[in-house]
Amino acid sequence: QVQLVESGGGLVQAGGSLRLSCAASGGTFRIYNMGWFRQAPGKEREFVAAISRNGDSTRYADSVKGRFTISRDNAKNTVYLQMDSLEQDDTAVYYCGADYHLSELEPRITAQYVYDYWGQGTQVTVSS
Repeated sequence: QVQLVESGGGLVQAGGSLRLSCAASGGTFRIYNMGWFRQAPGKEREFVAAISRNGDSTRYADSVKGRFTISRDNAKNTVYLQMDSLEQDDTAVYYCGADYHLSELEPRITAQYVYDYWGQGTQVTVSS
């Protein structure tokens, strides 16, 4: 059983930056592909970014490509999401998830059902 705890959310002005962290415990972190999703008020949860077990492969939603960067530190059992050039549309609760079953970062990594564990989320609010 893996526990995931997100942190780093907050209020930021449009054009600013935030770095989210997701700390894992209770399992072997390096065996999981990791992903970030977000859910805005009144909307479905959507994929943001994912990273493979050893960090050599990443995938991004088109809406964040070029602005967000996912990374991981397996020694610290943590995955990060660096968010730059934030826009008001980035306002949402951000969740991290851990996937055990996919052997590589295939397209299904963008689907919620793939993930085995989730954190509780951290709020990101971007003001104008």
